[in-house]
Amino acid sequence: MRTKNQSLLTYLHERFPDAGCALNFQSDLECLVAISLSAQTTDVSVNKVTPSLFKAFPDAKHYADAPLEAIEDQIRSLGLYRNKAKNLKALGIALCELYDGVVPHSFEDLVKLPGVGTKTAGVFLLERGDRPAIPVDTHVKRISVRLGYAKKDDEPIQIEAKLEKTFPREEWKFVHHSLIWFGREVCHAQGPRCDECPLHDYCSFFKKTSSTTAK
Repeated sequence: MRTKNQSLLTYLHERFPDAGCALNFQSDLECLVAISLSAQTTDVSVNKVTPSLFKAFPDAKHYADAPLEAIEDQIRSLGLYRNKAKNLKALGIALCELYDGVVPHSFEDLVKLPGVGTKTAGVFLLERGDRPAIPVDTHVKRISVRLGYAKKDDEPIQIEAKLEKTFPREEWKFVHHSLIWFGREVCHAQGPRCDECPLHDYCSFFKKTSSTTAK
């Protein structure tokens, strides 16, 4: 009989065999910028603005030297665009002053940069560095709680640690990406498509809603 972990990995590999990052980028700086812009907005929306943004601001110095309004104009369609523009300019300044315009590959250095939190740093290193990890976004957290890998009040860094203790290191990158796709396509926050999911035996959401329906 399969364990919960085996059942989840088997399902994810079958349903999302090519799961990967949905953001488009070509360099370390583009990757970091795209990830930071994706907060509270969709990857599709980010991918619509980044081609023009990356052309206008090809390096850290361009962000540092640009008028704030010029950066805002490029990302105006995104949520929280004013705050994100401020962070991009501040990021450019910090990279130029501290790292000669080069994005560092140290987690500790990354999280000190403007607009770069633990999730952004973790995803960046997963994509552009050599640090396997399971960074936790809203999808990963929701699914981890529903499947009993984490508690509802756990912080993302706590959930990441729990998941990394649970799954083999070689699966970490795949688990991160495939859980995000699972959350986007099946295990929605509202109205999840439980009829498409084979993990009912482990899911607190399904057990709660099915028992309520039965009453």
